Parts: sequence; structure tokens; C-alpha cells
Amino acid sequence: MTSGSMVRMLCTCVTVVAATVASAAPAVAQVKNLETSPCGVAQTTGSLFSGTVNDLRRLPSRSSLGIATIGAAAAFGVHSADTRTSRAFSGETELRSTFRSGAVLGGAPLQMGAAFASYAIGRALQKPCVARVGAALFRAQLIAQGLTLALKETSRRSRPEGGGFSFPSGHTAVSFASATVLQQEFGWKVGIPAYAVASYVAASRVQMKRHYLSDVTFGAALGIVAGRTVSIGHGRRLLITPIATPSGAAAGFTILGKR
Repeated sequence: MTSGSMVRMLCTCVTVVAATVASAAPAVAQVKNLETSPCGVAQTTGSLFSGTVNDLRRLPSRSSLGIATIGAAAAFGVHSADTRTSRAFSGETELRSTFRSGAVLGGAPLQMGAAFASYAIGRALQKPCVARVGAALFRAQLIAQGLTLALKETSRRSRPEGGGFSFPSGHTAVSFASATVLQQEFGWKVGIPAYAVASYVAASRVQMKRHYLSDVTFGAALGIVAGRTVSIGHGRRLLITPIATPSGAAAGFTILGKR
């Protein structure tokens, strides 16, 4: 029973990731502004709080709505199994030592602290790529935290162990935000292990009775929204401009440099 619950939970997280990547692909192709080059290419150092303001402006988008809708549908789909899964998974006391590290690994102090440290080290050592990735991670985690806290105050759902608030999981949101940024920056060679760690954090929150399955499912979607909001828009962009000519309408194409 425990194995089945764990597999179902991890499969749900993987499904959310796969579905969001697939749903976002058309938007990426349309905007044509995803950065596909590795981090070694010279970049600007990025920014922390001023960059977050621009991120928040990009947050309301069709892509974000699509990802959140998929996450909400997945959370609703597993909602009926919340209590059963929580009891079965958390009841296996021998797994507690295995998943105890998830509370620290997915916690905001470690996640945001490591991101800020990367940013500071990159600036100090004049490594713009390190600073830029650190800034992107910090901003994605900040947005994920903000979205999570807002929804927690709105839903006020009690945790499985009786405390509050449970929906959605902040640890999961922050972890998936970090994984999404890393995947966008370095590709799936880094993205797959990063999402595996994020799924481990999500599983740990259920095992430790801090969250229900639907909490971590929607938390994963929120994290992906935050990570993609920060990551998209830093590569080369293709600007399409309508042009009137004597023969009729035409279009001009201009490649803009990286931001």
C-alpha cells in the first residue's frame, strides 16, 4: 500500500512536469525568446529585487494560466485520495529517516540562501553567469514563496497533523521553481536530477504529515510557473513588424540581442 501511494505521488509530480513542458512548448516557439545556450556564454549578472518587478509583470500570461490549470486539475484529481494516501505513506515509520532531509532541502532558508550565495559569489569573482543563475533562482523562489503564502491565507486548509496552513506546499513550490530554472539554464541533463530532488522534497512533505498529495501537486505547478516566469525572456528574441508596401502587406524580422 505504501509503495503504491509513493509511486502514485511521484508519478503525479512527473505528470505535472511533463504536461507543463508540453503545454508551454507552443508558447515558447511563438515568443522565440528562450535561451538555449549553456551558462558558459557571457551574460549579464542579472538582478535581484529590480528583476523581480519585471518578473511579476510577466507572471500573468497564457502560459502561466495553462500550467496553473493543469496543476489545479491534477490536484483536484488526487484530492479524493488525500486522506488515504497520507495515512498509508506517513504510517510507515521506517521511512521517516529516509525523507527527513526533505524538510531542510526544500526549505526557503537553504534554497534562497544558496541562490543568494551563488549571486554574491558570482558578483565578487566577476562570474556573470554564476551571478545570473543565482539571481534567477532567488527571484523564482521569491515568487514561488509569494504565490504560496497568498494561497495559504486564502485556503486556510489544515495540515494532516492538525496545524495550518497546508495548501499549497511551499517546500514543493520552491524546489520545483529551482528545478525549472536549472532545467531552462542547463537543459535536461541537469533538469532531470533537479526535478528528482524536487519530487523527493514533495514526497517528504506527505510522509512527514505536513501536506496532502493535492498540496504538493499544486505546489509543483506553482513552482514551475515561478521558474518559467523568471527563465523566459533572457535569450535572443525575434521581433516581427508589419510593413506596408506598394505591392501589399509584408513583415519585417529583427533579431534582438539578449537582455
